[in-house]
Amino acid sequence: MNLDLLSELCETPGTSGREERIRALVRRELEPLCTEVEVDPLGNLIARRAGSGGPRVMLAAHMDEIGFMVTHIEEGGFLRVLPLGGFDPKTLSAQRVIVHGREDLLGVFGSRPVHIMTDEEKKQPPKLEDFFVDVGLPAERVRELVRRGDVVTRERGLTRLGDLLTGKSLDNRAGLYVMIEAMRALGEHRCEVVAVATVQEEVGLRGARVATGRVRPDVGLAIDITLANDGPAAKPHERITEVGAGAAIKVYDSSVIVPGEMVDHLVAVAQARDIPHQLELMTRGGTDTREVQLSGDGAIAGCVSIPTRYVHQVVETCHPDDLDACVALVAAFCETAHELVEAR
Repeated sequence: MNLDLLSELCETPGTSGREERIRALVRRELEPLCTEVEVDPLGNLIARRAGSGGPRVMLAAHMDEIGFMVTHIEEGGFLRVLPLGGFDPKTLSAQRVIVHGREDLLGVFGSRPVHIMTDEEKKQPPKLEDFFVDVGLPAERVRELVRRGDVVTRERGLTRLGDLLTGKSLDNRAGLYVMIEAMRALGEHRCEVVAVATVQEEVGLRGARVATGRVRPDVGLAIDITLANDGPAAKPHERITEVGAGAAIKVYDSSVIVPGEMVDHLVAVAQARDIPHQLELMTRGGTDTREVQLSGDGAIAGCVSIPTRYVHQVVETCHPDDLDACVALVAAFCETAHELVEAR
C-alpha cells in the first residue's frame, strides 16, 4: 500500500466547510487519472472518467474530518470552541490541536485541574464546555491571529501499531485513499466512473446531496470507515466488523437499507476475485450512502467500508490488508457495475 499517501491524507487539515487544503491534495491525485475534474458550488470535487457506453457509477468518499470552530476569545487569550461533527468529550483531555487562523498555531486542550475538583465534580462525565484551547500566546497576539469562525483540527501523525495503522482522521481519509487507489487500479470498464470527494458529511451528509443531484448516477457506492467493535468489551452479537477480516460490505445502518441486489453483487465480485470481505450491519450512524440513494433521481446505492477501531478519536486504527481489500473491491465493482444494471 501507499503509506506515504495515506499519511499525507490523514495529516492534511480539512474540517466540515473548510476542506480547501484536503481538496487540493485529492485533486492532485485524481486529475491524472480522470478525463474531467470540477468543483461544484458547495466544494465537492467531481472527477469523471469516461467509459464505453455503460451506466454512470458515482463513488463518494467524504473529505471532511471532525474538528472545531472558534466561538469566543477569552480575556486571557484562551479559545472556546463548538464541535464540527460528533465528539465524545472524554477523548479531548490532554490533546494537541492546530488552530487555523491567520497562520497555523499549535494549541492544547485545557480543562479544570483534577487537583481542585470536588468529589462530586470528579464523578461527572466531562462536557465540551469544560474544555478550552490554549495556544500559549498573550490575548492581544491571539486576537491578531485568530478570529471567531476559525477552525481547529487535531494534531496527530499516522504511525504503525504492530500490524496495524493508527492516527487521526482515518474517518474518512482512509475512504479517500481507497477511492484514489481504486481509480488508479481500475482496469477495463464500460461504466462512466465519477469519483466524488464530498464535503460536510460529518455535519449532515450535505455534500453528497448536492453532488448526487449534479452527477445523477445510475449506481452509487460510498466509501467510508465503519466500527470494528471487536475489542474485549464487545459481546459477540455486538461486533459490527473485525479488523483484518477484509473489506466490509454494508447491509444496513440507521440511514440506509442497502438493496439486496447490491449486496449480492458486491459479495459475488469479492468471491470471484478472492477479495477478503465481511458483511456490515451497524445499528447507529450513517454515511453518504443515504444521499446517493435518495437524491436526484435516486440510484442503486451501496457502501464499501474500512473496519476501524476507536472511531472519532486521535488513535483510529485499521489494518493495511483491509485497505488493500477495499481498493480491490471498489475497482472490481466499477469494472462490473454494468452487470448490476443490466440484470434489473
